[in-house]
Amino acid sequence: MADVLTWTVQQRLELEERAEVLRKELAEVEGRLVRLEAAEAVFGEWAEATDGGRRSSGIVDPDPDPEPVAVTPGAAGMRLVPERVDGMGMEVLTSDYRRIMEIVSDADGPVMAKDVARALGRELTPAKVEPVRGQLRKLADRGWLSRTGAGRYLPR
Repeated sequence: MADVLTWTVQQRLELEERAEVLRKELAEVEGRLVRLEAAEAVFGEWAEATDGGRRSSGIVDPDPDPEPVAVTPGAAGMRLVPERVDGMGMEVLTSDYRRIMEIVSDADGPVMAKDVARALGRELTPAKVEPVRGQLRKLADRGWLSRTGAGRYLPR
């Protein structure tokens, strides 16, 4: 009897580890998907403005001395969520992540991903809740939130 209990506990632990790895993979894939969707939108606008590249779009600036480009989080591989250090404020986060931090901070207790998704005005479908879960996990992994064993999140 103890062997069966040991086996089931071991199986559960292995599955929890695998689920964690898959959640991280899912968050990475969703991030790539968001970037590709943005690229599609930009390319679609360009193609529409230039008749598929057959005429000038006016997008290219003929100025040989272009203005410096402001570096924002997420640009050129910069992290959207930096590792949190003492004294660091939420102003270093993007507006989406700041909004999530506000929702978690304003809650009466630990929150789940679906609670945050609801507060953001999203549908409670897996396709809408899972990206929020990935964002919460990223905030927890980088020291902005605490994650309970039950998958709920608290402010630090």
